Amino acid sequence: MSFTDILLAFAGILGMFIALSVGVLSLTWLERKTLARIQQRAGPSVVGPHGLLQPVADAIKLTTKEDIIPAYADKLLFWMAPVFVAIPAFMIWLAIPFGDGIAVRVLDLGLLYLVAISGIGVVGLLMGGWASSSRYSMLGGLRAAAQLVSYEIPIVIVILSIAALVQSLSLDAVISGNTITVGDSIRDLPGQGTIPFAFIMPMGLVIFVIAGLAELGRTPFDIHHAESEVVGGPFVEYSGAHWAVFFLAEYLNTFVISALIVVLFFGGWSWPSPPESLFGNDLSNTTTNVLGGVWFMLKTYFVATLIFWVRATYPRLRIDQLMSFAWKALIPLSFGNLVLVAVVLFYDWPLWVMPAVSVPVLIFVATFVQRTRGARGRPQTVRILRRSAGEIGLPVPDLANRTPAGVINQVSGEGQAGD
Repeated sequence: MSFTDILLAFAGILGMFIALSVGVLSLTWLERKTLARIQQRAGPSVVGPHGLLQPVADAIKLTTKEDIIPAYADKLLFWMAPVFVAIPAFMIWLAIPFGDGIAVRVLDLGLLYLVAISGIGVVGLLMGGWASSSRYSMLGGLRAAAQLVSYEIPIVIVILSIAALVQSLSLDAVISGNTITVGDSIRDLPGQGTIPFAFIMPMGLVIFVIAGLAELGRTPFDIHHAESEVVGGPFVEYSGAHWAVFFLAEYLNTFVISALIVVLFFGGWSWPSPPESLFGNDLSNTTTNVLGGVWFMLKTYFVATLIFWVRATYPRLRIDQLMSFAWKALIPLSFGNLVLVAVVLFYDWPLWVMPAVSVPVLIFVATFVQRTRGARGRPQTVRILRRSAGEIGLPVPDLANRTPAGVINQVSGEGQAGD
């Protein structure tokens, strides 16, 4: 490798770091605006036009705050833990294509690279919990490890299903299509610009989205830093710039999951129709690649907005619900999806067989989970409290026949609108 190649590689990594930092700042603004819109608030609106400079002000505040290290902490591991969480999120972007053959590093084994890098972050969370010399931090680290390892399995199985369908580990082949061999026959698998894998493999899409949310540790899967249960997760003892690195890694991973959903299931940079048919036939390759990159980023930000929407909509699950859902629902479904892909390829069936089987299975599983969520015979909190109050001689209110106060006021003519 020549000195020029080293400079180009360094410039590419530096450019990617700056671009991702700007992307993280934009995601924080987008999330706060999205949540404010859903909750009927204004959101960031003071610092800069429409609050656009609020993420910059927050970044300055976090980097200038006092950085406190606990007296009994393992200082080396305490400093290294944020790095082990943030670096994998940056490294994944080395292989994600923004255009036809355009990436920081085009890898023939891109899918394998994604699987290998994505599992390193859990080491940093465990390291941070252990190094903090705090029981709460250690408990948060162990919960994070259990959650991330459990939900890493369905993600890996879905990626293997896509690799089996495409018969390639290249991300360019996943987007652009590939010529696959099925027995003695050869089939041309079309690119996702024609048929996105979201329509061919809907079960894989649902599994990947749910497991991806759990890997991010975002609502409703924010178990490992559930403030009401374990104070603040594995980074409860962190402050200042170190806590900001954990915060940066969370939004980087949100960006990564959104980009992977777009690449694996929604065609990445490919258009539904060739850009030449939309913008004219005189487009250069550079212009086509730039348009593809812009289209890719628009789809990525749209998926990130949906992730923020989920955060504003659903409550947090309990730890037992989270782990049970992973091992009893997602992991069996992911293996079933892999078997379905293998059967379709082995018998050379048409691709529409996969969505025809996947959609009824998803409906059945969703209905089953919904109906078994509140199983009969399970003790209810209200009944336990009422029985306990009666046993100790306290008066038990008759909640079934009790009239709300607002209704009494309206009947008597004393109520006002909004009571």
